[in-house]
Amino acid sequence: MKIVIQNLRSKYQEIIFFENLENIDETFKKFSSMKESLEAKIFAINESISSDQLLKVKNYFDKINICSLCIYSNNRETILTGKSLKIDSTFLKEKEAKHKLNFLDLKKKDDFLYEGTVRSGDRISSNGNLCIIGDVNPGAIVSAKKNIYVWGKLLGIAFAGRDGNNNASIASLYLNPLQLRIGDIVAIGPKDKPKNYYPEIAVIIKQSIIINPYIIETKN
Repeated sequence: MKIVIQNLRSKYQEIIFFENLENIDETFKKFSSMKESLEAKIFAINESISSDQLLKVKNYFDKINICSLCIYSNNRETILTGKSLKIDSTFLKEKEAKHKLNFLDLKKKDDFLYEGTVRSGDRISSNGNLCIIGDVNPGAIVSAKKNIYVWGKLLGIAFAGRDGNNNASIASLYLNPLQLRIGDIVAIGPKDKPKNYYPEIAVIIKQSIIINPYIIETKN
Protein backbone atom coordinates (compact mmCIF):
# COMPACT_ATOMS: atom_id res chain seq x y z
CA MET A 1 0.00 0.00 0.00
CA LYS A 2 1.28 3.45 -0.88
CA ILE A 3 -0.32 6.58 0.54
CA VAL A 4 0.19 9.96 -1.10
CA ILE A 5 -0.32 12.97 1.18
CA GLN A 6 -0.72 16.36 -0.47
CA ASN A 7 -0.96 19.81 1.06
CA LEU A 8 -3.31 21.56 -1.35
CA ARG A 9 -2.09 25.02 -0.40
CA SER A 10 1.69 24.70 -0.53
CA LYS A 11 1.69 21.82 -3.04
CA TYR A 12 3.81 19.81 -0.61
CA GLN A 13 3.58 16.12 -1.28
CA GLU A 14 4.87 12.98 0.36
CA ILE A 15 4.59 9.37 -0.77
CA ILE A 16 4.74 6.76 1.99
CA PHE A 17 4.96 2.99 1.59
CA PHE A 18 3.41 0.65 4.15
CA GLU A 19 3.98 -3.08 4.45
CA ASN A 20 1.80 -2.93 7.55
CA LEU A 21 0.15 -0.21 9.61
CA GLU A 22 1.90 -0.78 12.95
CA ASN A 23 3.79 2.54 12.77
CA ILE A 24 1.05 4.67 11.19
CA ASP A 25 0.75 6.93 14.26
CA GLU A 26 4.46 7.81 14.24
CA THR A 27 4.65 8.11 10.46
CA PHE A 28 1.80 10.59 10.15
CA LYS A 29 2.42 12.46 13.42
CA LYS A 30 3.90 15.48 11.66
CA PHE A 31 0.72 15.94 9.62
CA SER A 32 -1.47 16.24 12.72
CA SER A 33 -0.23 19.77 13.44
CA MET A 34 -0.82 21.10 9.93
CA LYS A 35 -3.61 23.65 9.71
CA GLU A 36 -3.95 23.49 5.95
CA SER A 37 -6.30 21.02 4.29
CA LEU A 38 -4.65 17.76 3.26
CA GLU A 39 -5.60 15.22 0.64
CA ALA A 40 -4.78 11.51 0.89
CA LYS A 41 -4.68 9.01 -1.98
CA ILE A 42 -4.28 5.29 -1.29
CA PHE A 43 -2.76 3.14 -4.03
CA ALA A 44 -3.21 -0.62 -3.74
CA ILE A 45 -1.71 -2.16 -6.87
CA ASN A 46 -1.87 -5.94 -7.10
CA GLU A 47 -2.81 -6.22 -3.44
CA SER A 48 -5.91 -6.67 -1.35
CA ILE A 49 -6.50 -4.38 1.62
CA SER A 50 -8.76 -5.73 4.34
CA SER A 51 -11.65 -3.80 5.84
CA ASP A 52 -9.78 -3.70 9.18
CA GLN A 53 -6.74 -2.07 7.54
CA LEU A 54 -8.81 0.49 5.65
CA LEU A 55 -10.88 1.27 8.72
CA LYS A 56 -7.70 1.87 10.73
CA VAL A 57 -6.42 4.30 8.07
CA LYS A 58 -9.80 6.04 7.78
CA ASN A 59 -10.19 6.42 11.55
CA TYR A 60 -6.69 7.84 11.85
CA PHE A 61 -7.22 10.31 9.02
CA ASP A 62 -10.46 11.45 10.67
CA LYS A 63 -8.26 12.71 13.54
CA ILE A 64 -6.13 14.94 11.33
CA ASN A 65 -6.99 17.52 8.72
CA ILE A 66 -7.63 15.18 5.77
CA CYS A 67 -10.36 16.80 3.71
CA SER A 68 -10.32 14.19 0.94
CA LEU A 69 -9.56 10.44 0.97
CA CYS A 70 -9.69 8.17 -2.06
CA ILE A 71 -8.48 4.76 -3.19
CA TYR A 72 -7.04 3.67 -6.53
CA SER A 73 -6.63 -0.06 -7.09
CA ASN A 74 -6.74 -2.82 -9.68
CA ASN A 75 -8.05 -5.20 -7.00
CA ARG A 76 -11.84 -5.40 -7.05
CA GLU A 77 -12.09 -6.64 -3.45
CA THR A 78 -10.17 -3.56 -2.26
CA ILE A 79 -12.48 -1.30 -4.25
CA LEU A 80 -15.60 -2.98 -2.81
CA THR A 81 -14.14 -2.73 0.71
CA GLY A 82 -13.44 0.96 0.22
CA LYS A 83 -16.94 1.65 -1.03
CA SER A 84 -18.43 -0.26 1.91
CA LEU A 85 -16.61 2.18 4.19
CA LYS A 86 -17.88 5.12 2.11
CA ILE A 87 -14.41 5.92 0.78
CA ASP A 88 -14.21 7.28 -2.76
CA SER A 89 -12.80 4.24 -4.59
CA THR A 90 -11.78 3.98 -8.26
CA PHE A 91 -10.93 0.79 -10.11
CA LEU A 92 -8.00 1.17 -12.52
CA LYS A 93 -6.11 -1.34 -14.58
CA GLU A 94 -2.61 -2.09 -13.29
CA LYS A 95 -0.91 0.00 -15.96
CA GLU A 96 -3.24 2.96 -15.35
CA ALA A 97 -2.74 2.82 -11.58
CA LYS A 98 1.05 2.67 -11.90
CA HIS A 99 1.01 5.55 -14.38
CA LYS A 100 -1.04 7.72 -12.03
CA LEU A 101 1.25 6.94 -9.09
CA ASN A 102 4.39 7.58 -11.15
CA PHE A 103 2.97 10.91 -12.31
CA LEU A 104 2.43 11.97 -8.69
CA ASP A 105 5.93 10.80 -7.80
CA LEU A 106 7.41 13.03 -10.51
CA LYS A 107 5.57 16.02 -9.00
CA LYS A 108 6.93 15.35 -5.54
CA LYS A 109 8.72 18.33 -4.04
CA ASP A 110 11.63 17.83 -1.70
CA ASP A 111 11.43 21.32 -0.18
CA PHE A 112 8.83 21.76 2.55
CA LEU A 113 7.10 24.97 3.69
CA TYR A 114 5.36 24.76 7.08
CA GLU A 115 3.21 27.57 8.46
CA GLY A 116 2.39 27.59 12.16
CA THR A 117 3.90 26.80 15.55
CA VAL A 118 5.86 23.56 15.90
CA ARG A 119 4.89 22.46 19.40
CA SER A 120 6.63 20.26 21.95
CA GLY A 121 6.58 16.66 20.76
CA ASP A 122 6.13 17.57 17.09
CA ARG A 123 8.55 16.20 14.48
CA ILE A 124 8.85 17.91 11.08
CA SER A 125 11.32 16.84 8.42
CA SER A 126 12.12 17.59 4.80
CA ASN A 127 14.01 15.74 2.07
CA GLY A 128 15.26 19.13 0.83
CA ASN A 129 15.14 22.58 2.44
CA LEU A 130 12.76 23.19 5.34
CA CYS A 131 11.17 26.62 5.82
CA ILE A 132 9.03 27.24 8.89
CA ILE A 133 6.97 30.40 9.23
CA GLY A 134 6.36 30.34 12.96
CA ASP A 135 8.09 29.31 16.19
CA VAL A 136 9.76 26.00 17.01
CA ASN A 137 9.05 25.40 20.69
CA PRO A 138 11.26 23.53 23.19
CA GLY A 139 10.67 19.79 22.84
CA ALA A 140 10.08 20.01 19.08
CA ILE A 141 12.51 18.56 16.53
CA VAL A 142 12.92 19.84 12.97
CA SER A 143 15.26 18.31 10.41
CA ALA A 144 16.17 18.59 6.74
CA LYS A 145 18.61 17.08 4.29
CA LYS A 146 19.53 20.61 3.22
CA ASN A 147 19.01 23.95 5.01
CA ILE A 148 16.56 25.01 7.70
CA TYR A 149 14.97 28.48 7.82
CA VAL A 150 12.80 29.44 10.79
CA TRP A 151 11.04 32.78 10.41
CA GLY A 152 10.25 32.91 14.10
CA LYS A 153 11.87 31.65 17.31
CA LEU A 154 13.97 28.49 17.15
CA LEU A 155 13.86 27.11 20.69
CA GLY A 156 13.82 23.36 20.04
CA ILE A 157 16.22 21.00 18.28
CA ALA A 158 17.26 21.53 14.65
CA PHE A 159 19.20 19.10 12.44
CA ALA A 160 20.28 20.32 9.00
CA GLY A 161 22.38 18.40 6.48
CA ARG A 162 20.76 15.16 7.60
CA ASP A 163 22.49 13.16 4.85
CA GLY A 164 25.93 14.22 6.12
CA ASN A 165 26.08 17.60 4.34
CA ASN A 166 28.35 19.79 6.48
CA ASN A 167 27.72 22.74 4.13
CA ALA A 168 24.11 23.05 5.25
CA SER A 169 22.97 25.86 7.55
CA ILE A 170 20.29 26.77 10.09
CA ALA A 171 18.87 30.30 10.12
CA SER A 172 16.29 31.90 12.40
CA LEU A 173 14.94 35.29 13.37
CA TYR A 174 15.61 34.34 17.02
CA LEU A 175 18.17 31.57 17.44
CA ASN A 176 18.11 30.08 20.94
CA PRO A 177 17.89 26.30 20.39
CA LEU A 178 18.29 23.44 22.82
CA GLN A 179 20.56 21.74 20.32
CA LEU A 180 21.86 22.27 16.80
CA ARG A 181 23.23 19.66 14.46
CA ILE A 182 24.67 20.20 11.01
CA GLY A 183 25.91 17.10 9.21
CA ASP A 184 27.90 15.18 11.79
CA ILE A 185 28.64 18.17 14.06
CA VAL A 186 26.50 18.71 17.17
CA ALA A 187 26.35 21.77 19.41
CA ILE A 188 24.38 22.59 22.53
CA GLY A 189 22.43 25.85 22.39
CA PRO A 190 23.80 28.95 24.15
CA LYS A 191 23.02 29.34 27.86
CA ASP A 192 22.32 33.06 27.50
CA LYS A 193 19.37 34.31 25.50
CA PRO A 194 20.14 36.42 22.42
CA LYS A 195 20.44 40.08 23.37
CA ASN A 196 19.29 41.37 20.02
CA TYR A 197 16.37 40.40 17.84
CA TYR A 198 17.94 40.00 14.43
CA PRO A 199 18.32 37.03 12.08
CA GLU A 200 21.23 34.69 12.77
CA ILE A 201 22.64 31.72 10.91
CA ALA A 202 24.50 28.66 12.15
CA VAL A 203 27.17 27.16 9.90
CA ILE A 204 30.18 24.88 10.28
CA ILE A 205 33.56 26.59 10.37
CA LYS A 206 36.65 24.50 11.12
CA GLN A 207 34.58 21.55 12.40
CA SER A 208 32.60 23.70 14.84
CA ILE A 209 29.11 25.20 14.61
CA ILE A 210 29.39 28.98 14.61
CA ILE A 211 26.49 31.44 14.85
CA ASN A 212 26.75 34.69 12.90
CA PRO A 213 24.36 37.50 11.95
CA TYR A 214 22.32 36.49 8.91
CA ILE A 215 22.92 39.19 6.33
CA ILE A 216 20.74 38.93 3.26
CA GLU A 217 22.44 40.47 0.26
CA THR A 218 20.26 42.60 -1.99
CA LYS A 219 20.92 43.62 -5.54
CA ASN A 220 20.87 47.33 -6.33
